[in-house]
Amino acid sequence: MMNEKDIEGGRVSVIKKTDLSWIPKFFKKRLCTTFVEDSFSYGGRCQCGAMRDDHRSMALGDNFSTAVVSQWLSSQHTSEQPTDAYGDLEFDGIGRRHSYFLRLSSTTDPARVFDLMKEHWKLQQPNLVVSVVGGEGRSVVKSWVRDVLRQGLVKAAQSTGAWIITGGLRQGISRCVGEAVKDNAAAVSSITLNKVLPIGIAPWGLVENRQQLVNLEGSFPARYMVRNISPDSCSLDNNHKAFLLVDDGTSGRKGGELAFRACLEDYISRQRPGNASIDIPVLNMLIAGDTSMLEFLEMSLKNSTPCLVLAGSGGLANLVSDIVENVQSAAMPGASEEEDASPIMELREQLAAKVKKYFPAENDTDKLVDKVLSIYQNKDIISIYNAKQEGAEDFEIVMLKVLVQASKRNVSENTNSYADELRLAVTWNRVDIAKSELFNGNIDWKYEELVDSMTDALENNKPQFVRLLIDSGLNILSYLTYGRLEKLYNSISDTCLAKTLLLHHLDERMHESNVQIYSISLYEVSQLLTDLLGEVCHPFYWTELKLEASSTRRKSMKKACRILMGSCKYRDEMCKHPWFCLFIWAVLQNRSEMAIFCWEMCDESVLTALAGCKLLLELSKQEIETEAKLSMKELALKFERMAHDVFGTCYLSKASHSYKLLIRKSKLWGDATCLEMAIAADAQIFFSHDGVQSLLSQIWWGDIERGTPLWRILLVIICPPVCYSNFIEYRKTDQAEKEKSVMAPPCSEIDRQYEETVFSFNDNKHQNEAEHKDSENIRRTAKGAPAFIKPKKSSFVVSRWKQFWYAPVTSFIGNLLMYFLFLFLYAYVLLVDFKPPPPDGPAVSEYVLYFWVFTLVCQEIQEAFIAGNKKFPQTLFLYAQDVWNKFDVLAISLFITGLCCRMFSWSFNMGRGILCVDYMVFTLRLIYIFAIHKELGPKIIILGKMIKHAFFFLFFLLVWLIAYGVANQALLYQYDPSPARVFRRVLYRPYLHIFGDIPVEEIDTGKHWERDCTDNLTLINEGIEPCRDTSHNWLVVILLVIFLLVTNILLINLLIATFSYTFTKVQEHSDKYWKFQRYNLIVEYHSRPTLAPPFIIFSHINILIKRYLRKVPSAKTQRFALRVKGPEANKLVKWENQQKENYLALENKKHRDSDSQRLKRMAAKVDCMVRQVAEMRDVDRRLRAVESEIEFCTSSLQWIMETLSQSSTAKSTKAHPTRKASIEK
Repeated sequence: MMNEKDIEGGRVSVIKKTDLSWIPKFFKKRLCTTFVEDSFSYGGRCQCGAMRDDHRSMALGDNFSTAVVSQWLSSQHTSEQPTDAYGDLEFDGIGRRHSYFLRLSSTTDPARVFDLMKEHWKLQQPNLVVSVVGGEGRSVVKSWVRDVLRQGLVKAAQSTGAWIITGGLRQGISRCVGEAVKDNAAAVSSITLNKVLPIGIAPWGLVENRQQLVNLEGSFPARYMVRNISPDSCSLDNNHKAFLLVDDGTSGRKGGELAFRACLEDYISRQRPGNASIDIPVLNMLIAGDTSMLEFLEMSLKNSTPCLVLAGSGGLANLVSDIVENVQSAAMPGASEEEDASPIMELREQLAAKVKKYFPAENDTDKLVDKVLSIYQNKDIISIYNAKQEGAEDFEIVMLKVLVQASKRNVSENTNSYADELRLAVTWNRVDIAKSELFNGNIDWKYEELVDSMTDALENNKPQFVRLLIDSGLNILSYLTYGRLEKLYNSISDTCLAKTLLLHHLDERMHESNVQIYSISLYEVSQLLTDLLGEVCHPFYWTELKLEASSTRRKSMKKACRILMGSCKYRDEMCKHPWFCLFIWAVLQNRSEMAIFCWEMCDESVLTALAGCKLLLELSKQEIETEAKLSMKELALKFERMAHDVFGTCYLSKASHSYKLLIRKSKLWGDATCLEMAIAADAQIFFSHDGVQSLLSQIWWGDIERGTPLWRILLVIICPPVCYSNFIEYRKTDQAEKEKSVMAPPCSEIDRQYEETVFSFNDNKHQNEAEHKDSENIRRTAKGAPAFIKPKKSSFVVSRWKQFWYAPVTSFIGNLLMYFLFLFLYAYVLLVDFKPPPPDGPAVSEYVLYFWVFTLVCQEIQEAFIAGNKKFPQTLFLYAQDVWNKFDVLAISLFITGLCCRMFSWSFNMGRGILCVDYMVFTLRLIYIFAIHKELGPKIIILGKMIKHAFFFLFFLLVWLIAYGVANQALLYQYDPSPARVFRRVLYRPYLHIFGDIPVEEIDTGKHWERDCTDNLTLINEGIEPCRDTSHNWLVVILLVIFLLVTNILLINLLIATFSYTFTKVQEHSDKYWKFQRYNLIVEYHSRPTLAPPFIIFSHINILIKRYLRKVPSAKTQRFALRVKGPEANKLVKWENQQKENYLALENKKHRDSDSQRLKRMAAKVDCMVRQVAEMRDVDRRLRAVESEIEFCTSSLQWIMETLSQSSTAKSTKAHPTRKASIEK
């Protein structure tokens, strides 16, 4: 419920839509309170139009005052009461969606009405309002006027997002507009249909069957029958979206709604749509009309509302077009009568003649001339549209020019009118008009004139205008400063998820600094990007904010608060990478077209697309609305495919450069690489590309020649000195150099047909060390010129040893071999050499097993806490994300628990059992090891999917097991206190029934059961098995049949069908899944020490000495990272941009060659031909008219000649000239 202050203030938007009691308090109706007799009705009708019987007794009571009053006025002889007609409107028998309606007083505040339409009726705020006036009544509308409405007005409304305001009744122009909207709705999709909003403003007293709308509590919906019976009323048009039924207390009288309509349009013209820089344009469109529309037109023109007159449509439209085009006067508007009495009288006479010409039946011409004179004085905002001279296709351009011409009255002379026209075009999102009318090369645009339009286009998501403005000379480097970027982030809609997350970070900073300026800064953007991208990238915008990367989050927040409380000089600086900043801004808002356009303008397109995919996937996880979540995932998939396709273009152009793209550290994205971003974004499609797999295969094999038989590597591992022979082939450096310019052929076999990289894996791994050595080799000569000394090459023994043992495939085979030996030793200890607790045991083999597990523990500690250059919490979090790491922790934990238990006599057997179970866990670990195999890897993925589905089957099976087991046990045995027997019979025995193990002798009492049993409760309590109960044996058999039917037939077949579906579905993409998981396995074995457990202890000691004693940095922490600097980096970026342009050109060609675009071009050609044919017909019609005129002239001249020849007054001495006969060729 609302109080009186809220009602008086007009705050409609704060009330919930579900509470309907507020509507009668805000909106009123008008009732006649004084019966003023109509002289033509013999006392039966009031001047308000209602009959005497329709008036209340209060209106008929004061006979004296009624006799005194001679003219009825709405403002004096009516009173306001709460409205009784509002809600939803459903037209019976038409099947149209519901419309909204409201009965309201003619003096209602238009602000309340506009808020109601936006907040509660949920009508989209317009970018333009076209008010169609005139042409009401039962007069016939001309056919060409209908074409203008259908092809011009409605299409313009659809493209600009306009409201069309009409009279709302099913007659005249209102009906034609409704039919045009309906025809347009049948031709366009439902997405664009919502943009065309016809709104009817009709007088309540003229609505037919208006009593069907009356309901004190509101109608939801009100069923309305469309039929026109009375000549004094008309039904509502069913093609309108909303109806405002204006009540001025009259019945059957026209014009009562015009004053309110003018006020509402004037109020709307002072509002702004969204984040636009201009108010909502309002345009009156005059079609035909009678003299009753003069007052409305006069009020609208005084409110500076421009008017577009449809010349030739008849009535008032012809009069206005005639006086605007043909009446000329020297009188100055507003001059006194004494100064310019003669010119004004002359002008009035001309206007009076025009009024008599078009409205000869009107008697009171003086009032009409006064109104026409007022209209004439505002003719500078009146434009004439001649449909015969201007086609309906140009109607939008005509409206644009009319609104711009009207806006010139409110701007200074120095202001460029084209800038206003551009702002209107941006508001309407009509880039075609801007191209043809404003950016055709005839206008010299200044930078300052394009800035506001650029901001409008960005904030209101109009990428086509952004592209147009950039192509027209707007420098994005000069435009986008960090301060303007912050304004763009502050302009994000409050309903957007990114705005909510940014405000959350802003609240944290405000709580820390206690500053009252509530504005989003780059610090909040940086924090949000850090949350979404994680540790893949370094923090963004910290250089601009002068923050240190090594500082903690709390310290950085405090420093950012101090900086933001200062002058913030960074806001005046230009963005170093403007398209990159705009790309992130667009992606965070899930703006598809804008984000794709910014991506096209960005550098490092492959990594940028993968980063956009990562951001959208992270946002979709936090999004609550299903539609927004799906759109984010669709855009993320689109970016992933774009990254895949662009990289494919690069790979086909030059494979060596494409490999560099994958492992290049990007300064733009905080030292991230494509591979790191792809794995973070779960980009399985990208990883399935042959080029990515080629690089992974190159890293996997290292310097060993690809295709080397694995048994040879295994033999060298067993006998290491063999590596110095030619038993293993290695990649040659000369060969790698030659392959720099080799084009990569398309391939299907991953391990055989891939191109080589431009660098050896060994060189890449030790890149940092090589750079360090190169810097130390710089020496200065006497003249100061630098001289480079070539570093010494390693000896053959050391280099060959590294080439073999540093390859991940060697590490994998070595670990696999040793893991099999570990499982063999473990099995040997459990089966053969498992001694009693100390002092009799353990055996030597068991101590060896303990040491082996200790090395495994060291390896897990190294992976979880030491490996990498990240902080401890981050490394631990990444380690815990891997399922197989959790598997390793479980196996080690069970082993330690079993080891502790087996050392004591009282827990020896329990420890041995734990170790046996732990052996199963260690053995299952082989599944992950063999995931690298091309054939087994996809099958393992399918198996994992099936296990997930099997859990749902087990749930249903467990329900039936418990249901049948408990019932079966209770029916067979009345009393059995043994938990062991009850558990077996309730769960274990029904489970065996599924596999056919059914003890018929026990279940069926008709069978003889040779088993000792008793019915004595004392013996039963002592542990003797009870005898069966035979009273419900028939029910036991029935339950058994039902149980077997459900489990063996229904559930088992359901499981088989589920597995078949899973296999078929996953098999199609299993290769893609395997290629994605292959990366993690390669990274793991690449980062592992060279030796396998238990010899890995020596590698750990070596690492400890190098890292903590000698302080030698690790080369493996960089993983697959390559830092490209200087000219080489610029060449790589240019080459990538060139390949992106090739990809975009190919996509544009595909788009142009698509069937839809061909149909559009064909339709455009057909329209052009139709126009040409129409022009030809017009020319032919004109030629026929000329020929008829010539024939008439010829016949007239002949008649004159004959008359003169027969006349006796004029005789010529010369002979009459004769026409020479023409010869047809």
